[in-house]
Amino acid sequence: MRRMRLLFAGVGGQGTLLASRLLGEAAMASGIPVRVSEVHGMAQRGGVVESTVMLGGVESPLISEGEADVLVGFEPLETLRALSRCSSSSCIITSTAPIVPFTVQLGQAEYPDVAAWVGFMERHCRRVVAFDAQATAGKAGNAKTVNVVLLGALLGTGILTLSPEAVREAIRSKVKPGFREMNLRAFDLGREAVP
Repeated sequence: MRRMRLLFAGVGGQGTLLASRLLGEAAMASGIPVRVSEVHGMAQRGGVVESTVMLGGVESPLISEGEADVLVGFEPLETLRALSRCSSSSCIITSTAPIVPFTVQLGQAEYPDVAAWVGFMERHCRRVVAFDAQATAGKAGNAKTVNVVLLGALLGTGILTLSPEAVREAIRSKVKPGFREMNLRAFDLGREAVP
């Protein structure tokens, strides 16, 4: 596998860290050199959460401006915040379902126009996959499976040479038994969501 830098960006409670760990486990089981790094921030209070997955022997766990090969955004505003780490050759996979911040709820700020930003990304990045991952997760049986839906979409792009079955095996081994089938379904629905 060629070297790839993947950035996962979301809000605390969305399972950003689990998604990056599942990808890391699948890569390791497939013999692909991998490094996974996490920045928790204010995760427990709904704050920013970022994690990186470096594949193919990338040494540094950090992604600087313009270096991300792939950005997986769990929430549109967090995708927008991480956009500076992308370039014209980046692929962006993002949910379009907003988690409205407290300041917007109080009327102290406005939430960005999601459709306008998706259009901007489509004009400036190699590939953009934007869909309501929360609604897709609901079809899997639980809106909290957004993380695995987006992981499925990542594999559905064909950007990674990692097999979907390797990720499915990571889900089977790392997700609690009561949530396993739901997450496997979410993964498959995410893969199917990619045009």
